[in-house]
Amino acid sequence: MTHTQALQQLRQLKLSGMADALVRQLEQTGTYDNLPFTERLQLLLDEENLMRTNRKQDRLVRQALFKLKACMQDIDYQHPRNITQSQIARLAQADWIEKGQNLLITGPCGSGKTYLACAIGHNACLHEITVRYYRLSRLLLMLTQAKADGSYHKQLKLLAKLQLLIIDDWGLEPLKPAHRNDLLEIMDDRHGATSTMIISQLPTDQWYTGIGDNTLADAILDRLMHNAHRLQLKGESMRKRSSSLTQDEQIK
Repeated sequence: MTHTQALQQLRQLKLSGMADALVRQLEQTGTYDNLPFTERLQLLLDEENLMRTNRKQDRLVRQALFKLKACMQDIDYQHPRNITQSQIARLAQADWIEKGQNLLITGPCGSGKTYLACAIGHNACLHEITVRYYRLSRLLLMLTQAKADGSYHKQLKLLAKLQLLIIDDWGLEPLKPAHRNDLLEIMDDRHGATSTMIISQLPTDQWYTGIGDNTLADAILDRLMHNAHRLQLKGESMRKRSSSLTQDEQIK
């Protein structure tokens, strides 16, 4: 078999990582000649595995539909927000997701809650964890539309399978009775099996009142809070620092 035939067969078998690695080996004359066959084969397999891992991570990031492009390395610890590198490092290990635990991020407007959530979610994708980001209003709208077109139970099953569900803007708007029931369905399906991250401007002690129905509030928050990690952000809005115009930039 010629090199051309071998490359053609690798690509037909969708082993493009191995094919690209073989091309590099062939181009670097003499570099690999003295390596045993098994070592050269292992290098090809490693390249194929790396390419497949990178593709899967990229696909998971795209499917997550994060609001912001964020990563753990770019989190700002200089701005005083009541978070530490050690806290984020522990969350970055992602073992809390494997255990089906939750994460509640609260803090004032502009404190960087959404960026932090997206960074943690992006890191989860790199651990090959399925993630999806929703604003609460969009999530509830999607479920309302699903009831109308008959796909409601299918959507609930899809949400239940997500290893990490991120819900932003929790508590911004009053919940309708149907929406409370939707949230209970989601939390009940996910309880103890998968992880949910909630982002809210409201402190957690105000969530009960915000849900509006005492019985459903008890049921929803019990499933959400009892095994949850908490990040309570504080401080002045980061937007003031990053978006303030200088005197020269002002339109006159």
